[in-house]
Amino acid sequence: MLAEDSTLLREGLVRLLAEEGHEVLAAVGDAVALLREVESRPPDIVVVDIRMPPTHTNEGLRAALEIRERRPGIGVLVLSQHIERNYATQLLTSSAERVGYLLKDRVAQVEEFLDALDRIHAGGAAIDPEVVRQLLIRTTHTDPLARLTPRERSVLETLAQGYTNAAIAQKLHISRSAVEKNLNAVFDKLELARTTGYNRRILAVLRYLES
Repeated sequence: MLAEDSTLLREGLVRLLAEEGHEVLAAVGDAVALLREVESRPPDIVVVDIRMPPTHTNEGLRAALEIRERRPGIGVLVLSQHIERNYATQLLTSSAERVGYLLKDRVAQVEEFLDALDRIHAGGAAIDPEVVRQLLIRTTHTDPLARLTPRERSVLETLAQGYTNAAIAQKLHISRSAVEKNLNAVFDKLELARTTGYNRRILAVLRYLES
């Protein structure tokens, strides 16, 4: 399901998703209509703009959080024109499973947009690289994040975007063992508990970045 008040973007997404083999159950222009449609026929994934009518502030975000609370099995991909740090951390720290946050510019990069949907549908996360970068910049003045090496920081940034160890290795052109070694160092330096499953590690990282 899509919730986007821009008719042009909404219809463009409908056509794109249909061409890629996705079924769009509903495409609406406000958060109230989205919640109504979700209740009547729950989708696999909801794509929603943060700023929706009538106030164009955070109606879309509030709808996304409500959907995640009432129907945690539904994936949620939030779109934003600009980086909304508070909104991003509020959404991402609610859970790191079946969740995504992308800048609208990323939608124009079709492969990345579709890859984000696939990762969310598979139970993972998809976080815009620029959002992660801004969150990291915001906290570089605090320890222990400042103690990370450049390589550890790169691994952390890629991890926080929702990628698996294998994908991190491919994107950074390093071995999987190097990824694991750097991740262990990151979590030790951030004093984060070791957990199994990359989604829970992403959640721990994002919660740290929020602090």
